[in-house]
Amino acid sequence: MTKQIPASELPLQNDGAIYHLNLHPEELADNVILVGDPGRVSMLSAMFDTVEVRKQNRELITHTGTYKGKRISVISTGMGTDNIDIVLTELDALVNIDLATRTVKESHHTLNLVRIGTSGALRPEIECGTFVASEYGLGIDGVLRFYETGNLIREDLVEAFVRHTGWDSTLPYPYFTPASPELLARIAHDMTKGVTVSAPGFFGPQGREVRIRVKYPELNKKIESFEYQGNVITNMEMECSALYGLGNILGHHPLTICLIIANRVTGQFLDSYHDRMEMLCRTVLDRI
Repeated sequence: MTKQIPASELPLQNDGAIYHLNLHPEELADNVILVGDPGRVSMLSAMFDTVEVRKQNRELITHTGTYKGKRISVISTGMGTDNIDIVLTELDALVNIDLATRTVKESHHTLNLVRIGTSGALRPEIECGTFVASEYGLGIDGVLRFYETGNLIREDLVEAFVRHTGWDSTLPYPYFTPASPELLARIAHDMTKGVTVSAPGFFGPQGREVRIRVKYPELNKKIESFEYQGNVITNMEMECSALYGLGNILGHHPLTICLIIANRVTGQFLDSYHDRMEMLCRTVLDRI
């Protein structure tokens, strides 16, 4: 007998919509663009030919429509891997769980999940305005360590990184998870590529000091100098690792592409980046 998922483990709205995203299965497209900034949803959907769905719950906004004949959903996740944990689980539930019976469907449905975000570069040669596609997400946030991951995590990369940085055992244990090779080749074939660090915060976890001293002031330099079998760390943000980890475990195709708006090594910052972000969004829409 198929196991029924309790309401406490997968809550729904009163009308049967998934709880946090407030979506019904038919309101989600197979091609999904994820953005952190809720304001970026309307910027992207303004490029659509048609918009059929506009839904919102908290910071989670969804617009579904068509672009050059392709059905696409744009969804804001808010910031952080904890939000990605919610969004990815619910997106998967919309296509792979019968919400009426709360049971897993017999046939698996795969989504294309492309995150468009902003990021800070960790290498001096990566200039502001560059599009960086993440070949791996390096999680220092801990989210994926709560799940059974099988052989997904590149443990050789983890061991090399821990050894290189002298990683403190009191911190969340790192993990490396891969992008979808298919989406990487199709969407990001002409972009800068590398490993993207996902931190569990913007200030201290990314080495920024405001009024509290950071505990590991040399950590960013150690991260910047990491290299293993040709893999180097290009940038840092707050969502990629969980997207890759959960996306892969659940059988979807994940990819993250970030517009570099700051260089943490040179101190450069891009004051105005609307035009470059619009170009990145249009590129992803054309290639997804």
